[in-house]
Amino acid sequence: MCLLVLAWQVHARYRLVVAANRDEFHARPAAALARWAAPDEILAGRDLQAGGTWLALDRARRFGVVTNFRELQRPKPEAPSRGQLIPDYLRAQLSPEQYFASLAARAPDYSGFNLLLADRDSLWYGSNRASPFARALSPGVYGLSNEFLDTPWPKLTRVRRAFEAWLAAPAAGVAALFAMLDDRQRSGEDARLPNTGLSLEWERILSAPFVLNADYGTRCSSVVLLSESGQLFLAERRFNSQGETTGETEFALNRGVWP
Repeated sequence: MCLLVLAWQVHARYRLVVAANRDEFHARPAAALARWAAPDEILAGRDLQAGGTWLALDRARRFGVVTNFRELQRPKPEAPSRGQLIPDYLRAQLSPEQYFASLAARAPDYSGFNLLLADRDSLWYGSNRASPFARALSPGVYGLSNEFLDTPWPKLTRVRRAFEAWLAAPAAGVAALFAMLDDRQRSGEDARLPNTGLSLEWERILSAPFVLNADYGTRCSSVVLLSESGQLFLAERRFNSQGETTGETEFALNRGVWP
């Protein structure tokens, strides 16, 4: 994922609310959101190049999402896939705290990443570019792109404002979250753009919440709504290089139900 907003234990109805865009090269193959084959009990899309995923939940309603850290150096050829971090967490049957403890020693082997993990009782954030490596998060609203948690890049600030307005509207629905993620307006203030070593033109392209470019852009948008009782709504909307919708998948599951 390359942009997400998340509400943890602040909504009157939902324990967890996530709205996220995944940005990637259009040529990189991926499978749509689906239930993974046994023995995995995971709902997720799949990166068909490295085999991992960017966002997933399991039968116990544990959740994970990962973003890359924007760095100009190329990934080390021998580095493990960051997309395996979430399946590894969900397969391990560990709490977020326990999983981060088990990951800490080998985290430097990966290219830069941000990782958010949740179970019923806790939400943790970790990054192998941060010190400390991982920490528990209190109830609240958070935003993440390809820098540290809550780094106020213009696109994240704009989406977070819209997200907080959605949280405050009792009748707000899923369509409004997808509309928020479909914001294709680039920043008009070059002085506010991050300086990550990319060209100014690429900083401008990436400054839109929904990135539109023939080679690299927003491949899918995802929404997660998880109630305290375990009711789950998970939806994914997919796009081509022209920003046109190519498919949608939804799961609406009652407590204890698995597809």
